[in-house]
Amino acid sequence: MSQSVPCYCLDANVLIQAWQKYYSPGLCPSYWDELIQLGKENRIFIPEMVQTEILRTEDDLADWLKGSAIPIRKIGAGTTKKLQEIYAFDPKHKRLVDSIKGRSLADPWVIAHALEENATVVTKEELVTAANTDRIRIPNVCRNMGVRYMNDFQFVDEVNIRFDCSRQ
Repeated sequence: MSQSVPCYCLDANVLIQAWQKYYSPGLCPSYWDELIQLGKENRIFIPEMVQTEILRTEDDLADWLKGSAIPIRKIGAGTTKKLQEIYAFDPKHKRLVDSIKGRSLADPWVIAHALEENATVVTKEELVTAANTDRIRIPNVCRNMGVRYMNDFQFVDEVNIRFDCSRQ
C-alpha cells in the first residue's frame, strides 16, 4: 500500500507574517526558495481568495507571489459544495468572516479547499477555547470539520525545511 505525500493549503497570514516579521527574504531567502520548490512539487497551494488578499496590497510579497510556482486553486463547484457543508454543519462557522470590517474573506475558502483536496491547513490562527466568545477561527472550524491543521512552525518541521546561518 503506497502512502500519499501530504499536501498543505496555506492561509494568507502564513505568508504575510513570515514576509514581514521572521522569514523576510533579506534574512532568510532559502525559506522562500523552499516554498517555491514545494509549489513545484504540488505539496503546497493557496486558494485564489488568499491570492486576492495578498495581491491587493501591491507590495514585495505580492510581486514575489506573482512570480512564484505556488499553485493557485480556483473556486469550483466542488469547493463551493464544501463551503456549503461547512456552513450547514454549524451556523457559527459563518463568523469566520468579519463582514463589517471586510476581513478574513479567504478563511472559509481555505478550509473548503483543504476539505476538497484532503489537505492540511497551515495558519497562524490559534484555536479559540473561551466559551464566552463570539469569535471563531480557522482551527475551530477545522476541528469541527475533521480537517487537519497546524501552524507554520509545525509545517516547517513537518516538511523538513532547515535553515543555514552564515555571515555575509
